[in-house]
Amino acid sequence: MSSIKQGDPAPDVRLADQHGRPFDLAEFRSKKWVVLFFYPHDNTPVCTREACHFRDAYEQFVAAGAEVVGISSDSVESHKSFATVQRLPFRLLSDVDGTVRKAFGVPKTLGIL
Repeated sequence: MSSIKQGDPAPDVRLADQHGRPFDLAEFRSKKWVVLFFYPHDNTPVCTREACHFRDAYEQFVAAGAEVVGISSDSVESHKSFATVQRLPFRLLSDVDGTVRKAFGVPKTLGIL
């Protein structure tokens, strides 16, 4: 699995968010910065901390003109519950089959065992 390098164009991302709405990364190209973060699963201790760190810094990202988006293999329904419970103000995308994760060269476990 090859990773993209700094300066490479981002692979296409077309996934559903926690509300079932489509997200298409191409809509942001040349318009707005997008911060994508990948995490293995909703409601796990490390992933919850990671998402909450993004939540706590969210206004700083917005002030800098960036959109924050989380991606994991969990379902739309799981993301909706996770976002509600953790009060996440950003979109969570459901990459159930791992297509986008693989396109970015992100390992399935992200090094977490």
